[in-house]
Amino acid sequence: MYQTETFIRIRYAETDRMGYAYYGNYATYFEVARVEALRQLGITYRELEDEGVLLPVSEYSIRFIKPAYYDDEIMIKTMITELPGVRLKFSYETYSGDTIINRATTDLVFVDKHTGRPMKCPAHVLEKLAPFYPKGSL
Repeated sequence: MYQTETFIRIRYAETDRMGYAYYGNYATYFEVARVEALRQLGITYRELEDEGVLLPVSEYSIRFIKPAYYDDEIMIKTMITELPGVRLKFSYETYSGDTIINRATTDLVFVDKHTGRPMKCPAHVLEKLAPFYPKGSL
């Protein structure tokens, strides 16, 4: 399984009147985390788009456990739990210190930029992910 960690500090403008990190910001935090996860593999969104591959989100789910607050540094553990086909599935666990504050998932679809149709994961992406999924572990 491929896994990375991304750290984000909660800014004042990202909190609500209760002082909590506003729930709507987590979609952006997860985008930052998955872009960085791919970047650490040597894959960039810009590169994929230049190749004619788009990755829109098709599903997003989150379960809140505890809030994060202004100036908290959160750590998002980002996981790709299976090799992608047409879909690239990310799982996230967000921590404030040692405390888990939420769990989430996003499903993205590989889409051909020119036809607008779903497509299989590009071979070079699979090649970079393959070492994290030993044969027989899938």
